[in-house]
Amino acid sequence: MEKLLLLGDEAIAQAAIDAGMSGIYAYPGTPSTEIMEYVQASKEAKEKNIRSLWSANEKTAMETALGMSYAGKRALVCMKHVGLNVAADAFVNAAITGANGGLVIIAADDPSMHSSQNEQDSRFYGKFAFVPMLEPANQQEAYDMMYYAFDLSEKMQVPVLVRITTRLAHSRTGVARKPSKNQNELHLPGNLRQFVLLPSIARKQYRELLGKQSQLEAEAATSGFNTYIDAADKSLGIIACGLAYNYLVENFPRHKVPHPILKVGQYPVPLDMVNKLYSECDSVLVLEDGYPILEELLRGMLNKGKKVMGRLDGTLPRDGELNPNLVAIALNMPVEKGKSIPELVKNRPPKLCDGCSHSDAFLALNEAILEYGRGRVFSDIGCYTLSALEPLESINSCVDMGASITMAIGAADAGLVPAVAAIGDSTFTHSGITGLLDAVNNNSPITVLILDNSTTGMTGGQTSSAYGKVEDICRGVGVSEEHIHVIKPLRKYHDENIEIIRKELAYQGVSVIIPRRECIQTLNRKIRQKAKAKELEAKA
Repeated sequence: MEKLLLLGDEAIAQAAIDAGMSGIYAYPGTPSTEIMEYVQASKEAKEKNIRSLWSANEKTAMETALGMSYAGKRALVCMKHVGLNVAADAFVNAAITGANGGLVIIAADDPSMHSSQNEQDSRFYGKFAFVPMLEPANQQEAYDMMYYAFDLSEKMQVPVLVRITTRLAHSRTGVARKPSKNQNELHLPGNLRQFVLLPSIARKQYRELLGKQSQLEAEAATSGFNTYIDAADKSLGIIACGLAYNYLVENFPRHKVPHPILKVGQYPVPLDMVNKLYSECDSVLVLEDGYPILEELLRGMLNKGKKVMGRLDGTLPRDGELNPNLVAIALNMPVEKGKSIPELVKNRPPKLCDGCSHSDAFLALNEAILEYGRGRVFSDIGCYTLSALEPLESINSCVDMGASITMAIGAADAGLVPAVAAIGDSTFTHSGITGLLDAVNNNSPITVLILDNSTTGMTGGQTSSAYGKVEDICRGVGVSEEHIHVIKPLRKYHDENIEIIRKELAYQGVSVIIPRRECIQTLNRKIRQKAKAKELEAKA
């Protein structure tokens, strides 16, 4: 088969297409976004009529994929690690409903928090839900595991979690393809009550799920993704999970490590393999690009006197992503330090784009709220979170998707009046609508700024689920018409915008102000596309 130069995200997407996927559902979030974008740009996916949908949030994406699995087709759902928190209710229960058509969940973790508010490890969710997990060490494995995951899901009739990290998602190498499979025919579950989680049914199916664990461990022992690599120097045995295997072998010429290695790519990890390494070696080093999940399990399973090293005992840092140098230090190998980074290229904080509509919205808010004092603006997750930094310094919180409105309600209940919530149009439909409904039901004295730039700007300009619907949604949850305002965030309307915000800050109830202007990046993209189209037309 042909070989393609692919990002880890793209390798996963191509494998899903080749494995007979019928639908992919996701909410954009770095580092998972490119999986959906690859499918949506794929001519092959279009020819196969693969359904690809940006969902309102990760929970709706998970549930939509589960519905496709119910109908017997293969479905993929993609999200970043914190998105799995949003999808957790459906994800954990899907382990008990089981899968009919193959159901695969991609969780893209972000060790070191390159673009995230925490660095949680999604393997906890897989263990918690009792579902099999796959963790690739490179892009080829990402492709191979994805291709295999649908088969595993249908064989064991459970969802499969594939966990990747930022470095793998966003690095590129050659990937060999496998033969393309046909999509499944529509077929309903043999038991039409399988997806009805009434307690009596759920109890029975939960016991069945627990009964599959030994089969899942046996599958992990024979799939080829867990490998025992023997070596002569048994003073140390190394367990390397996923991408950490690459960080290990990069320290040795021709990737020849002198110690035995258990290369882990599939969970649950077979106990026989772990016991073999532990019994043969004097001590064990566990390399995990994330939390010390396996290390904790080993300390519990194998507390028999031998030393187990890793993140818990300080051999490796407790936080942040691994790299070859950190692994070398853990192995007591010399590390060559490069030259210091010149002042000219030092890290600089990010900022809002020149011409961004959010800048004008927050300039007006800063002036309007001045009389009440600082510390009363609750923000959400999006480009506008950068307004926390100089020169705007407008916002005082950023916790999770949708938290701005609900935190403003709580602050107002505590007596901080007025309280302001700032939330983007895409985040509003992701997790803000229910908070606004709470505010209406509570008649909270809060002002909500729904910053509408007509796209999901922070992740690359995907279509926002709120496009053309924001005012209707606000009316639908009960916000009074006279307290819904659409303003144009431009300098020439600055004074007018300040007066509207001031008026609503003084109102003792729920008001919504919608600063609306298209994202400068998507606008520039459209202008370039139009210019290119005209140029091609002229040449023709």
